[in-house]
Amino acid sequence: MITWIQKYFQHHFRTVFAVLLAITIISFVFVYSASSGIGRAERRTVDRPYFGINLSSAEDSQRMLGDASLSALLNLGYSGVDNEQLQQYALQRQAALSFAAQLHLPAPTPQELTDFLKTMRVFAGQNGEFDPQAYASFRANLKANPRMREIDVSRVVADDYRVDRVQKLFAGPGYVLPGDIARQLTRADTSWKLAVATVDYDSFKPTLAPTDAELTKYFEDNAFRYEIPPRFSGSYVEFPYVNYLVQVSVTDQEVKAFYDANPARFPAPGKTDAKAKDVKSDPAADFAAVQSQVATTLKLERARRLALKAASDLTLALFESKVTPESVVADLAARKLTLKPLTPFPRGEGPAEFGGSPEIGAQAFKLAPDHFFSDALPAPASAVVLFWKETIPSRKPLFAEVRAKVATDYNENEKRKRFVDLGRTLKATLEARLKAGDSFAKAVETAAAASSVKIEARTLEPFTLRQPPQDLDYAVYGTLEHLDKGQLADMTISATKGFLVYAVEKKTPELSEANPQYVAVKAQLARVTGSTTASAMMNELVAQEMKKSEPKVR
Repeated sequence: MITWIQKYFQHHFRTVFAVLLAITIISFVFVYSASSGIGRAERRTVDRPYFGINLSSAEDSQRMLGDASLSALLNLGYSGVDNEQLQQYALQRQAALSFAAQLHLPAPTPQELTDFLKTMRVFAGQNGEFDPQAYASFRANLKANPRMREIDVSRVVADDYRVDRVQKLFAGPGYVLPGDIARQLTRADTSWKLAVATVDYDSFKPTLAPTDAELTKYFEDNAFRYEIPPRFSGSYVEFPYVNYLVQVSVTDQEVKAFYDANPARFPAPGKTDAKAKDVKSDPAADFAAVQSQVATTLKLERARRLALKAASDLTLALFESKVTPESVVADLAARKLTLKPLTPFPRGEGPAEFGGSPEIGAQAFKLAPDHFFSDALPAPASAVVLFWKETIPSRKPLFAEVRAKVATDYNENEKRKRFVDLGRTLKATLEARLKAGDSFAKAVETAAAASSVKIEARTLEPFTLRQPPQDLDYAVYGTLEHLDKGQLADMTISATKGFLVYAVEKKTPELSEANPQYVAVKAQLARVTGSTTASAMMNELVAQEMKKSEPKVR
């Protein structure tokens, strides 16, 4: 029926079938998931009719999800649709196909199918248009999959054509109000010429000398910020790697084999130099230059393994002897091992004794009274076994304990508030100087001198939001919504800068069909409106149909 596409899929498509193998596996997850709504996990199932198929049937559900997966790949341009999205997409697609059958929509002709293929996102270039090169590249990177035949791919594409027609019927003409078009055009195509004063937050140095009463009040008002979280309290036994070096010996052959397996770890001296890259390589000389380093590294690797084995042997022995928190000290002493205390640390961090290792910290918080020692864990310089003592509960600290941090936070908060006040003062000064006839640059210079803060002024070339400047801070755009020619916006703050934006010129676009962009924006908004309407209708149809066969709760 559609030999053109069949020929291409048969001879050229490769990766799509590989992708479909993974997708088919994913579909089985849906079919046999008790929570998916597609299929049931029980052996004995109740039929769930849904637009001509039975969702309780593994065969029907697998085919529906497999077809939807391929459709998503072709129409969305990727296969990374999550399970929930794929399920909803599959249900909507099946509903649309059912309506297409009711409306007797015909299958596409070869020419219609060719035109439809060109609209698929997987074959689009960077400009969004059909790219023959992208299509050819897609075909060249695909390989045959015995689980999927070209006739199945052709069927999915033909079905997608009919689904697209149903969605367009549901979408309708996409009604758009003239006011919506005017707002979009004004936002996108208004031409702006701006002068921007950038205020450096770091150069703002207000005098701050908070009293203890002010700091105490700030501490009480923000107590949640200073609560000390639960902390792990315990100890450890360590097996330093260096203690096992005496048990390690390596041969020259082993050192060479280790070097050959890890050449990137041992670059010869000078090989990173740009000029040295052009020098002809001498493998024997390169190895000789780093042989001692390789030997030392190999010895440390083996010593590390020996230390971890010793630590593992300890945990096994403790388990077999049924050691308790009360008897562990004596047991370790008999083995000539000593417990060392750990500085308490919170979840998400690690013990300071091991460089704050989050991995070791995570293992520590898995310990409890009934499981009070860990497995052997690798630390930077040793293998360790952790021992739980207690989990210190969270608590509100005394003000004196965190006074320094409270003072820092208070000063930063107060500085930020005063910076906002400075913005109001600068705006008033700039408005007064501009009204007096000063240029924007001169007005900024006067305001900077009066406030003892660093301010830079610059004037931007005219631009529109459809083609904005590359280096303009995003905070500036937020001021344009209610800014008219000759107005100065309130200061906006972004990170360590404040922005005062002055509209030197503002030219709005023609808001009638005489403007070519008016027609384009109208069509764009109509598509969005129609798509939203169609999606809402499809979701409602899916919900209604699923409710018809919903299992009754007894």
